[in-house]
Amino acid sequence: MSKGRAGLLTLLVVVVASTVAVVSGVLLARRDAAGTHRPIASSLALTLTEFATIPRSDPPLTDDPRLKRWARINFLGEVPDRSGRLFVPDLNGKMYLLKRGTLRQEMPHEYLDVGAIFSSDFWTKEGLGSGFGFVAFHPEFAKNGKFYTVHTEAGGALGAKIPHLPAQDRTVVHGVLTEWTAADPAASTFSGTRREVLRLAFGGYLHGIQEIGFNPTAKPGDGDYGLLYVAVGDGGHGVQSNDPQELGIPQGKILRIDPLGTNGSGGGYGIPPTNPFVGKPGALAEIYAYGLRDPYRFSWDTAERGRMLLGSMGEHAVESIYQVQAGDNFGWSKREGPFVFKQEDRCHVYPLPENDERNGYTYPVAAYNHDPPPGWPCDRDSGHAVIGGFVYRGTGLPDLRGKYMFGDGVDGRVLYADASEMRRGAKHLATIHEFVLVSDTGQRVTMKELAGDSRVDLRFGTDGDGDLYILSKANGKIWKVTGARGVR
Repeated sequence: MSKGRAGLLTLLVVVVASTVAVVSGVLLARRDAAGTHRPIASSLALTLTEFATIPRSDPPLTDDPRLKRWARINFLGEVPDRSGRLFVPDLNGKMYLLKRGTLRQEMPHEYLDVGAIFSSDFWTKEGLGSGFGFVAFHPEFAKNGKFYTVHTEAGGALGAKIPHLPAQDRTVVHGVLTEWTAADPAASTFSGTRREVLRLAFGGYLHGIQEIGFNPTAKPGDGDYGLLYVAVGDGGHGVQSNDPQELGIPQGKILRIDPLGTNGSGGGYGIPPTNPFVGKPGALAEIYAYGLRDPYRFSWDTAERGRMLLGSMGEHAVESIYQVQAGDNFGWSKREGPFVFKQEDRCHVYPLPENDERNGYTYPVAAYNHDPPPGWPCDRDSGHAVIGGFVYRGTGLPDLRGKYMFGDGVDGRVLYADASEMRRGAKHLATIHEFVLVSDTGQRVTMKELAGDSRVDLRFGTDGDGDLYILSKANGKIWKVTGARGVR
């Protein structure tokens, strides 16, 4: 097998003689005895040093305690202008800048308040990803001053503003991609112009536009240089519809556009001619890959040009990491990770059919079990959400080199898999390890302890040197990974 390989079916299983078993309330299959794919304890410890605290932001007017965080920070990256400035977006509306390399630095300063600019329609009341979702700087920002943001709108926007691509039924929110052009790219606060690039309409408050980003391994002259990837969730509809498999709509897809082009819908962006569905009747030419529930975070391994890794949140049983290539179909909602998902039975996942190769699905390169406690109701959230991270290719921490660091956003486990094991078509999924965490004083800690909350809301970031950062919405803090060593 290739895409439907039998080795993937060792995920979430126990060694039994029969072909089907029930584990933690989940119906699973096994075709060999290679073992389980729960994260295993590692002897490798990360040293975390407190780096910064983002200012407290006003929570949305909601009764959902998951939205009432110190600051809903969801990423850290570096402005690509060699200034050493780092950026951090807060879903509640503001983007902050801070300086690389200074530990326990002074308060980060506000660069742009997206929420205030779009205040009449800006939406943060419902939906875990609602608000100012993400920011991506054009690779030539130092020259052209351009960067891109995603935010959520509702209210009057739903009737007054027209989506560029087909909408889901019963639209409740819009996801909006905006281009900003700074008059002075080196300025400490934004001043300039903006224009709307792309507007998408969703029939649910969950799983909207998640990450946007440029391939950092693409160089001027490469076909991928300056193209913007847009990870679009299924709007929460995939569990009861075929939307992620429908190529005529954008939900449940990764889109790839040229933000400086003009031949896209509305003329505000371009469609790269190398996109896999260009010219296919009934398919959106913007689509790069499809069949996704909630493609939350993606990144590229900087040692392997074009190797894109994606963390996708599961529905019932599986959290998955995929290696993404043009035209991939990741299977949702016919598949959840490397298993069959049946909408009529949301309490179980099932083994792949023997002839699965003909379906053409792409399966994970790493995945782990939700593993709820015994007796946990199958229709209740088990509190797991994979947060994709980065392959470490820096020079300061040799024990981390070649490791893909990611984690679970809810419980705060920090995980890794060796990038060399994360291969399409491999016989087995990559082994996932859980880091030991220590403070800069050498004391063992957990992210729950560092965040001061049982719900960590863990996120990751990286700077231009490849150094790694860990963020928590619970207390608005950012830690830098300053050491990695073996422990007993």
